[in-house]
Amino acid sequence: MTVFRRPLVALAAAAALAAAVAAQAAAPAVPTVAVQSGAALAGFELDGSLQPVRQSTVAAQVPGVVVQLLVRAGDRVAAGQVLARIDERDAVAGVARSDAAVAQAEAELANARLNAERTRSLRQQNFVSQAALDQAETQLKAAEAAVQQARAGRTQATLARGFTAVGAPFAGVVLETHLEAGDLATPGRPIATVYAPGALRAVVQVPSTRMALARSAQRVEVQLPGADDWVSPMKTTVLPVADAVSQTVEWRLDLSPEASTVHRPGATVRVRFAGADAQAGARGPAAPTLPVAAVLRRGELTAVYVAQGERFVLRAVRTGTPVGDRVPVLAGLKDGERVALDPVRAGLAGATPAP
Repeated sequence: MTVFRRPLVALAAAAALAAAVAAQAAAPAVPTVAVQSGAALAGFELDGSLQPVRQSTVAAQVPGVVVQLLVRAGDRVAAGQVLARIDERDAVAGVARSDAAVAQAEAELANARLNAERTRSLRQQNFVSQAALDQAETQLKAAEAAVQQARAGRTQATLARGFTAVGAPFAGVVLETHLEAGDLATPGRPIATVYAPGALRAVVQVPSTRMALARSAQRVEVQLPGADDWVSPMKTTVLPVADAVSQTVEWRLDLSPEASTVHRPGATVRVRFAGADAQAGARGPAAPTLPVAAVLRRGELTAVYVAQGERFVLRAVRTGTPVGDRVPVLAGLKDGERVALDPVRAGLAGATPAP
């Protein structure tokens, strides 16, 4: 029994040694990078929305019932195309009244003109006094003014009748309708909103407390709906006043024609202010930075693999807004610590820091 046991023990030891050597050879050696201190990097992200650069809300200019709504949201319209019709019967009656007023004023003017001519002739023959002539001249001038007033009233009535057909101010797309057929339209009440496609902008409200940080940002970028990439606006406009209630300042970021063609107004976007001066935002001392590739993101978890001796330890960290290929680490790491450049390989069993 003893003779056979010794070869078996030796064979088992050799197999264990071979397995250990094989496991050590198979364990990945992952390159690491040291956490570096740098200039203070700050930044933040806000939600915004897409708005048309050119948009108009068409409102009623005369009162009346909407008898026809000729468009729906999404319809393309030409400049001047009728969007809705308002009951024009009252406007037609107004035109008729103004025509009658013009005819009456012109008749009175003709009578005043004849009276003035007769009075002048009689005055030349001394049959009437100068006072009678002055009165006739005054009546003539009053009749002429009455004709002008009546004609102006007819122009106004004709214009009001034209307002019963509500037209598009420019060629575009109907964004929204605000009334339906049968609703009562009053002056100033919106009927439809029209926008010009092909020119959109991202609009974001920046809190006044972050304005200094936003202005010092190296890049302002927009993440469009359904996209992973960030795009730079073609033009940035900052309104010169803050909202008195919300204490925010509106930033308008004009997008490229390509992005404007694909997306639609009203969609939510993400706006990033990256690479700002932390001193402008009073963010405190400079934060250490890491390559973006070294950070592991799994759902709500943001972590890195920190080298400790011959192994890696997963550690949760809090990061800021990336600037280029580096990201500031706001909490969880110290200067000089070494972090795995490939967090996926560092998470494998037996992974060791590369020498």
